[in-house]
Amino acid sequence: MGVRVMVLDEHRLLAEALASALKLRGHRVLAAAAPAAGAAELVISRAPEVCLLGTATPAEPGVFEPVVRIKRERPQIAVVVLGPVPSPRGIAAAFAAGASGYVRHDERIEGVERALAKARAGEVAIAPQLLQGAFAELLNPAAQPDDEGSRLLRLLTPREVEVLVRVAEGEDTRLIAAGMEIAPSTARTHVQRVLMKLGVGSRLEAAALAARTGLLDRAGPVPVAADFPGGA
Repeated sequence: MGVRVMVLDEHRLLAEALASALKLRGHRVLAAAAPAAGAAELVISRAPEVCLLGTATPAEPGVFEPVVRIKRERPQIAVVVLGPVPSPRGIAAAFAAGASGYVRHDERIEGVERALAKARAGEVAIAPQLLQGAFAELLNPAAQPDDEGSRLLRLLTPREVEVLVRVAEGEDTRLIAAGMEIAPSTARTHVQRVLMKLGVGSRLEAAALAARTGLLDRAGPVPVAADFPGGA
């Protein structure tokens, strides 16, 4: 028996393609749309058994407000989120809002059908591998930018930190040497050590890495030469 379903996604082509595939497999598709706003109103007014609600940013604050409203006004409607590979926070946000399931954008049509059937039956509709991936990320979280910045900062001496800050500010070897009151050859050596410790091949890469990881924010202001007796 087919499911009475609505397909909503910000990418109209995806919504219409999925709707067509579901129709061919015997499901009753009430609408396939990509509304910038008004998704909740559309679902509430048409009252499907299941709504497939697409999102590109499942971890973004407020993205599941339509789910909250749908479940508040029409609790009998099951909502299955259609999105990218989610973070644990994205999965938690979807279910906290009242979603019955989560399906990846690249799922096969058979997987989508299984999710629709489970959601209509009041069951949780999410692939085991998605939950496994979420738990794995929770147990082994990736290093955050600030954590990486702290780690890199510990690799550098105070002198090398100053060199990195000056590199990030666009100073060439001559300006670095003049600002630090050291010989150009010494400045060049410091720069090469910084690149080696950061594992990058150019000054541009070093500056980009420092900015991305928050290292520059942690480094503080460029010290004056008096902070380092003896020059180099």
